[in-house]
Amino acid sequence: MDRKHPEIKTLIALSKLAKYAIAVIAAAMRRGSISRKTNETSIDVEVNLDGSGVYDVSTGIGFLDHMLEQLSRHSLIDLKVKAIGDLHIDQHHTTEDTGIAIGEAVLQALSDKRGITRYGSAYAPMDETLTRCALDISGRPYFVWKVSLGMPRLGEWDTELIEHWFHSFATSAGITLHIENLYGSNNHHIVESCYKALARALRQAVEIDPRKADAIPSTKGTL
Repeated sequence: MDRKHPEIKTLIALSKLAKYAIAVIAAAMRRGSISRKTNETSIDVEVNLDGSGVYDVSTGIGFLDHMLEQLSRHSLIDLKVKAIGDLHIDQHHTTEDTGIAIGEAVLQALSDKRGITRYGSAYAPMDETLTRCALDISGRPYFVWKVSLGMPRLGEWDTELIEHWFHSFATSAGITLHIENLYGSNNHHIVESCYKALARALRQAVEIDPRKADAIPSTKGTL
């Protein structure tokens, strides 16, 4: 039939191309902007899922800034964060609310999640350290953290808050997130590899799948 009517095959190909083009155009607008104000923190976040890893981050916690810069650079998600918190008390509220606001901005940018790859996984080696991250942009937040840290602080950041940041991010973004440090001894390397593994897995998961750019990746039809 195609030999007799090559124009039909051409029309089918053009239709598929048009659907992909529409999805790509929609993807170009995958941006999120969150302004979160409480009595404890004031946080403004902007993300562009289809960026190039450009960042402008200021939280008042130097090591957290460094980690968020890694998250942006290795996910290629453009990230702006301006956080002012009650650091005279401690770092808990700033850490938690920054994770919440970034997660909410990512969720907003994903919109109905049409066309995304949905799943992502990555190994991040850093010298003696190796960390694994697997995630599902499922709309069902769940968090597994298998990471042990042997120091109370990295820079001025309380290390007990690092798990809390990841939990806050996963919950507000609606992501099933598993992070496991397989081995390592340097606490800086362990934490940085966690953020880099998240970044690379997130980069995979938010990418538009050219084979199903117009479809929501779920048999339920919604995520």
